[in-house]
Amino acid sequence: MLNPFAIARRLRQIGLIGIGQRNAEFVLRYNERKYYPRVDDKLITKALAIEAGLPVPELYAVVREEHEIADLHEKLRDREQFVVKPAHGSGGDGILVVTGRRGDKYRRSNGALMGREEFEHHLSNMLSGLFSLGGQPDHILVEYCVQFDPIFDNVSYKGVPDIRIISFLGYPVMAMIRLPTRMSDGKANLHQGAIGVGIDIPTGITRRGVWGTEPVKEHPDTEQSIVGLSIPHWDELLLIGAKAYELSKLGYVGVDVVLDKIHGPMVLELNARPGLAIQIANGNGLLHRLRKIQALEAEGRLSSDPAERVAFSKANFPTT
Repeated sequence: MLNPFAIARRLRQIGLIGIGQRNAEFVLRYNERKYYPRVDDKLITKALAIEAGLPVPELYAVVREEHEIADLHEKLRDREQFVVKPAHGSGGDGILVVTGRRGDKYRRSNGALMGREEFEHHLSNMLSGLFSLGGQPDHILVEYCVQFDPIFDNVSYKGVPDIRIISFLGYPVMAMIRLPTRMSDGKANLHQGAIGVGIDIPTGITRRGVWGTEPVKEHPDTEQSIVGLSIPHWDELLLIGAKAYELSKLGYVGVDVVLDKIHGPMVLELNARPGLAIQIANGNGLLHRLRKIQALEAEGRLSSDPAERVAFSKANFPTT
């Protein structure tokens, strides 16, 4: 039988933090509520990213009113692929990925066909707030459908992997890649069954993975290794994570980035309350890393240069 005191001691040793500590010591302290709209509304996030010179998926259309839904078919007439998402959506809920057409029907990423009436009904639900934070009426973004980097061909199932970077006071402190599976229906969402794979900050190489609560080294659908992948554009990705501080004005933020095979890294969204499963994926806790940044803050040595912050993180946060 496992000794609960030994388990607790081990968790303290690796610096694992829970939701309560995350909220009390980092989210509430470093994230002012007035800045939440910068990350809770994907349209505002996109505009701020463009203003900051950060790459984002191209925006094809915005739908704000019910009557605009019917007009969308004509606007998208020449688009074979696109993504439709609620501006205030959470956890990937409601996102519709269209990968092709058959007549007047849209083909979803899972291969299923969706008729015009079903398409319009789904978008109507988005506007009503069915998939939004707090269930408030929403608006809809239609944007470029990311074509993921070929390095992920053998470790992703019918979906686009994304990379989550936790940034604290502008310093990237931990990262993972989320790989879609059959269970997650092609979505890069850990709660729906995607795999979280920890990434070593200094090198950009994947170290270990977790699927639910199960440690894994191979993708369950492709049976290909998820360990030892060298993430392309790694320094650029870390720099995006660092610059998210100035963009969002939030001290503790999750930065979600995708790697497109044509356009390279692109900012997908930001999160003021990023989940903690990233610790399990990395086999390391966040607390020791966050304390190092707080020590810099206490000494008045926080850098205003994103490149310097990246250099510090690469020197101080290896995944053991």
